[in-house]
Amino acid sequence: MIPHRSKVATWGYAIVERTIHLPEPVEIDGLPVAPLARVLIDAARRMDELQSVRAMIHDAVQRGLCTPEELRDELAQASTIGSALPRIVVGALQDGVDSAVEQWLETVLERSGLPKPTRKAELRTPNGEVVGVAEVWWPKAGVAMQIRYDEVSLEPDKAPEIPTLVAAGLIVVQVSPARLRDQPLVVIQDLRAAHRRARQRPPPELSSTPAVPAA
Repeated sequence: MIPHRSKVATWGYAIVERTIHLPEPVEIDGLPVAPLARVLIDAARRMDELQSVRAMIHDAVQRGLCTPEELRDELAQASTIGSALPRIVVGALQDGVDSAVEQWLETVLERSGLPKPTRKAELRTPNGEVVGVAEVWWPKAGVAMQIRYDEVSLEPDKAPEIPTLVAAGLIVVQVSPARLRDQPLVVIQDLRAAHRRARQRPPPELSSTPAVPAA
């Protein structure tokens, strides 16, 4: 990335980006580099597959490496050339860092062909004991899905432990955000297999209420 008046040209694998909006560099191991949000937008403008742009940007947002707001700011200053795909992706992002995972999950659920589930349900036994929170819950089948957010934490040692849902007759499918993104068909197969197993036994005696978001 160089000032727009520079005469340096692209050569070989090194692509020169002339710009009138040079960002304040971030130093990594002594090397000045552009902020990640700027890098993502510039890279996305040279890509031609929506799925690839979505995977790249969602991964960075989900990991907390940049925010949707930072990406929107970069898009506001970016050239309109090649900006259609990143605008679609960034425009669909919500302000939460979980928004990328939510979109991957929605894609899996829509393509699974399974009945519409309950989202973010707190499960309880007949005596009122809390089993835990299911990201996705099919009450008639007694099948739940948990997302292992701790597997992609930037600081695994500090990530809160996610207890596995355990109850008599309950079938739980655990997935990581990376599997939702990279292996959606495998996740769909796992969910369908869980529902086939569920039909071979009575559903568990569990009730559910909407999970209360953490403060």
